[in-house]
Amino acid sequence: MFLAGIQKNSFIDYPGKISCVLFTTGCNFVCPYCHNADLARGEYPQRIGLDEVTAFLQSRQGMLEGVVITGGEPTLHDWVVDLCQTIKSLNYPVKLDTNGSRPDVLDHLLQKKLVDFVAMDIKAPLEDYDPFCRSPRIKETLSASIRHIMASAPDYEFRTTCAAPFATRESIETIARTIEGARCYVLQKFNRRAACLDPEFNRRQDPTVFADEMKRFRSLATPFVQRCTIR
Repeated sequence: MFLAGIQKNSFIDYPGKISCVLFTTGCNFVCPYCHNADLARGEYPQRIGLDEVTAFLQSRQGMLEGVVITGGEPTLHDWVVDLCQTIKSLNYPVKLDTNGSRPDVLDHLLQKKLVDFVAMDIKAPLEDYDPFCRSPRIKETLSASIRHIMASAPDYEFRTTCAAPFATRESIETIARTIEGARCYVLQKFNRRAACLDPEFNRRQDPTVFADEMKRFRSLATPFVQRCTIR
């Protein structure tokens, strides 16, 4: 088991908690606007073993309030279960970031009470995932993950990165309807200044969704979820 990086302090990745962030490598999606391009390609900016992670977390007890596992896509690695168990044994809450592509792993983690917060990215309406993933069963797969999260996660949020041409009024409303009744739906602003998995993404057109349109998106989504926020 090797992690690809660690951010020792974060005030934003785990809502309401000071956390550290552990990065896994490899992803089964090809989102053109992805800002973690090296991890999406399966590269290892660092190689950090479990012993090193454990020692770090032990040294930060009383200072850190939680641990975030992100990527890449963490659920691609079977050892994510062991990682969560180790973190929980040190009495840290665990937040998992996921694209929802492995509902069986997600359900296992939830049933074993190994994660306390799940953040699932929903890229587009589930029938419009071709730019991100070509699996013929992706709609069924993501629907299962949404059900598991809403039924079993102690806390959770669904998130959409709002970048043109993917984020539109129609697509945001469709996503909100798909997660109707969800506790929290987060609309994330796209950062054009960051490098993307597809280097041409920022050059072909301006993918920025500006503040007024983000507010319209929130207004469209709000009737379907308990809370909709812009981040």
